[in-house]
Amino acid sequence: MRRVFRLLITAIILTVVAAGAYLAYDRAMTPFSPPSLADYPIQGIDISHHQGDIDWARLKGQPNIRFVIMKATEGGDHRDRKFAANWQAARDAGIIRGAYHFFTFCRPGAEQADNVLATIPADADALPLALDLEFTGNCGKVPTLDELSAELSAFYTRLGSRYPGRPLFYMNESFFEQYFAGNESRFPPHDLWIRSIAHRPNCSRWSLWQFADDGKVEGIKGAVDLNALCPESGLAPYFSRPWS
Repeated sequence: MRRVFRLLITAIILTVVAAGAYLAYDRAMTPFSPPSLADYPIQGIDISHHQGDIDWARLKGQPNIRFVIMKATEGGDHRDRKFAANWQAARDAGIIRGAYHFFTFCRPGAEQADNVLATIPADADALPLALDLEFTGNCGKVPTLDELSAELSAFYTRLGSRYPGRPLFYMNESFFEQYFAGNESRFPPHDLWIRSIAHRPNCSRWSLWQFADDGKVEGIKGAVDLNALCPESGLAPYFSRPWS
């Protein structure tokens, strides 16, 4: 019983330390000036049900809203209650859209893939599937490198070729350094969607950059995450297709 208690306390401490490191790294520096449209002409937002009812007619046509990436699923059974409506509304508005899955560290990757397969359409006009990898809002487990790589491999093995294109892995730079730096070959081929609200990341390293979590845009009440596409990114062709 004492051993179980010690293991539980250790797990709690590791979770607190990991979350604390995440927030400290994320907020370590004073926020900088946002990237300009001249330097980063393709910008967009990511949303979930937290943004409430969106006025898509007002959202459309804003120069910094070229795309919307929306939460669809989380873990093995949760589905964002606004996803289906947002997915259709974005298409009707003519805004390029993509979906993301919040990957929990406490459910098998294959189970989570089943949730994705049952929820996210494999539409040809969508951006590649995105995977949210972070400690904030996750369960209490801090996976080892071996555990994380194994579960992500199981996740993508179950998805097969249903969703075309290299997936986007969302994370902050601290998470990247903890798991991915020097270990890229241990994970399925992917592009990186980096969160960095304190400084400008190296564009040759990241494909998509979340640079703010307190953005304001017409058509959405309250704050929303803002993102910019690195011009050299392999995702750039998605924005030059006829349907875009």
